[in-house]
Amino acid sequence: MKFASTRLIAADINTMVAFYELVTEQPAEWLAPQFAEIVTPSATLAIGSAETVALFREGTAEPGANRTAILEFRVDDVDAAFARLKN
Repeated sequence: MKFASTRLIAADINTMVAFYELVTEQPAEWLAPQFAEIVTPSATLAIGSAETVALFREGTAEPGANRTAILEFRVDDVDAAFARLKN
């Protein structure tokens, strides 16, 4: 088995994708208007709009309500990353 991605469901996909592009310094690949992926050397972050939940099972995920995902980023300089992102 190979880990594929962490998927987040967004009420406002454009804002969420822009945020994670800023955090990761990687451009998103938009595979559909409701779905984008940010691929890094160590992981893939998948971001889907609320409409994509129906592809799995209605009620499987809800934007802003799921508090079970923890995303960890490794950086060379934590202070520099914090300074860049704090605003």
